[in-house]
Amino acid sequence: MHFYEFFAGGGMARAGLGSDWKCLFANDFDRKKGATYQANWGSEEITVDDVRNIDPAELPGRANLVWASFPCQDLSLAGGGAGLRGERSGTFWPFIAVCRGLADDGRAPEVIALENVVGTLTSHDGRDFEAIVRALVDLGYRPGALVADAALWVPQSRPRLFVVGVRDDLNPLGAADGPSLPWHTTAIRRAFSALPETLAKRWVWWSMPVPREREMRFADVIEDDPSSVKWHTQAETRALLSMMSEVNLAKVRTAQAAGVRMVGAVYKRTRWQQGVKVQRAEVRFDDVAGCLRTPAGGSSRQLILVVDGKSIRSRLISARETARLMGLPDTYVLPSGYNEAYHLTGDGVAVPVVRHIAQHIIEPVVSRQEAEKQANVVSSV
Repeated sequence: MHFYEFFAGGGMARAGLGSDWKCLFANDFDRKKGATYQANWGSEEITVDDVRNIDPAELPGRANLVWASFPCQDLSLAGGGAGLRGERSGTFWPFIAVCRGLADDGRAPEVIALENVVGTLTSHDGRDFEAIVRALVDLGYRPGALVADAALWVPQSRPRLFVVGVRDDLNPLGAADGPSLPWHTTAIRRAFSALPETLAKRWVWWSMPVPREREMRFADVIEDDPSSVKWHTQAETRALLSMMSEVNLAKVRTAQAAGVRMVGAVYKRTRWQQGVKVQRAEVRFDDVAGCLRTPAGGSSRQLILVVDGKSIRSRLISARETARLMGLPDTYVLPSGYNEAYHLTGDGVAVPVVRHIAQHIIEPVVSRQEAEKQANVVSSV
């Protein structure tokens, strides 16, 4: 099975697809991400350039799958609201132009898969999501959407929207008669109900099994002696605790009484207090890290609070820990700079989520098509 990977970042979709898939072409405009891609996957497939400059006629071979985790900044709740008209998320349109070029050349892939933030469903009152669905239908695909939270596989709260389109001439294996939880959230069903009838008729309700209960705990990803960050001094930890409300301090006291080492995720938030903006530290001890997001995605860098009885330590989450929270192995080569590594992982797609979608939706369609091709070859001999 073969694929093209657009907006590839460090190749996390490639990691999720696994060794049964061969990458024919990968693209990202970010030079630093491109360097990380090369460090992990080699330089043969990656082209570092604006997607607007990609000529579909120059793409090698024929891909069964085209994957695109296109930029989310203009679609996220923290973005400026430009949506698909924005400079960054608007790169969806030149990507679609590449797909149209492939179709015109007789190389339309069996499957097109898109990944983005859940806010895509409501961007511009749902018009951006409708535009995405219409673009796939106009290309000759039957689209369906689902929301998958990485927390089902790794200890990170990271719900993301996946839109998977299967070519019109193929049987959408893995389709169900209607929505199912946890994949088809209320937001998904509302977005579907708002689609024009012409698009709703082409819709596919993708179905996947729910994975087994996650075994990995947040504490399991924590490094005792990280190389990319340093533990805070006692004074710095006290300052962090002083930024917490009584509700959050109560969470810390509960963690101290737990009798086991507890790891909490901490974010600094700006809150209104008596008519004045104040910065607060908010902690969660529910065995799940907050969603990794870059400053461009509207969030500060995440801190951790490690509580073991009377001992309380704090620091920034390390680069390797962010990679583990995305499902990447420790053999994955990260950028040497902390900010670059955090940006790479915070912008990525969770590896085990890609694997699950590939196994239960994409691969059955592609495998059936490949088997039919082989059967036709044999029968013609």
